[in-house]
Amino acid sequence: MTSPDGPRHAQTRPTRGSAASGRSVASTRSGGSGGSGTPPRKRGGGTGGRRRPDARTFRRRRILAATLSVFLVFAIWLTISLGSALTDPSLGTSSSARFAEWGRANHLGGLVTWLEQEWYALNPPKKGGKPPANAFGHHGSTSTSVPSSCAGALTPPATVLSPATPAQFGEGAWAPVARQSAGCSAVYTSFVRPDAIHTSYVAGLVWMDPKLVSFTLYSGSQIPGGGPFQYTAPIKPLAAMSLVSAFNAGFRMSDSQGGYFTDGRLIVPLRTGAASAVIYRDGTMNVGAWGSDVSMSSSVVSVRQNLDLIVADGRPALGLSSADNRRWGATLGGAATVWRSGMGVTSNGAIVYVGGPAMSITALADLLIRAGCIRAMELDINTDWVQYSYYTPALGQLASPANGKPLLANMAAGASGPGRYFATWWTRDFFTASARFAANGTMTTPRVTTTTRATKK
Repeated sequence: MTSPDGPRHAQTRPTRGSAASGRSVASTRSGGSGGSGTPPRKRGGGTGGRRRPDARTFRRRRILAATLSVFLVFAIWLTISLGSALTDPSLGTSSSARFAEWGRANHLGGLVTWLEQEWYALNPPKKGGKPPANAFGHHGSTSTSVPSSCAGALTPPATVLSPATPAQFGEGAWAPVARQSAGCSAVYTSFVRPDAIHTSYVAGLVWMDPKLVSFTLYSGSQIPGGGPFQYTAPIKPLAAMSLVSAFNAGFRMSDSQGGYFTDGRLIVPLRTGAASAVIYRDGTMNVGAWGSDVSMSSSVVSVRQNLDLIVADGRPALGLSSADNRRWGATLGGAATVWRSGMGVTSNGAIVYVGGPAMSITALADLLIRAGCIRAMELDINTDWVQYSYYTPALGQLASPANGKPLLANMAAGASGPGRYFATWWTRDFFTASARFAANGTMTTPRVTTTTRATKK
């Protein structure tokens, strides 16, 4: 029979097999179609069904973590080290100079030299032209006579002949500057062009009378290192009462090819034949080759060596070459014509300092000879390290940065240059000249006798 509503379906009982099949289908549906059933466990097990990383992945992660850690440590070191250097005035007056000092101290000398060479190629010293107005002070020739009250003083030097012709008005003439000693001028300055090629530049010359001033070597924690020292920056008030001038010494000891002796101690071994500035107990100074012109004795208190002599017997030293930028110091960009300084002794014992821009080593030697030196040595070089300051305090007052003046306005740190010797952060060595007598006193017969040979002391 048929139902009115349609054919009646036959009812069948599920068998065990069919029930199992139903459960299997249901299970499959719930797992594959987002049902509420428990999903099947994946192979390999693990919490939440995550796959455990294999050995290769684990090794890569460890390498990456180690690399990031090393980079982080390096970044922190670089920030602290370079950041400290860029804010350290003892490393130079400009950020570029401080970076260069930091780079060379951290095995980046090749990179620093390359950068300097590129800079120098774009900014070589100008050739020709005229110096700035008032570059020579516009003072006339200095009288060579000595006032009767200064009968024990040396005769002031004669006018320096300029290597560039024709000489400009005032060029090469000497004029007294700085604090007096017993009412006598102990320091004279003169200005000339460095050579006949770089005629828009001016070098400064200083003549110092050892009858009226005494010399002292101040030592630094960086150069020469190995303190503490009796004399070191800042200049103390007692010394400032007689200070006449202060000026740069030589290279870093690692570059000087020489030694250092002071306070009765050999800080760096002295080299036979090296150019040497020697200071004696009586305050006089001499310049010569160690072991021949000068040598150790009980009267020696300080010896500062730097390279070899550039002037010997009143003539340029043998082998001196304007193109040699290795024997006479690593210069900015490997150039031969840069800021240089030097110091020498005359036949009557006077000490002469020369410093200025756009100078080759032969030009420096030539100016020292023109100023009367019979022996001379190179001191420090490059823009940030060539600095000579003299002081003009009022009678009875201390020398200070406020009454100091640089030899050249464009010298290192400009008008702030005289202050470096009074700063706690100044860590390089330097020389000072101090008045032997009160500025308003009388000159008695000095207990010192000057000589140009230390071995006669």
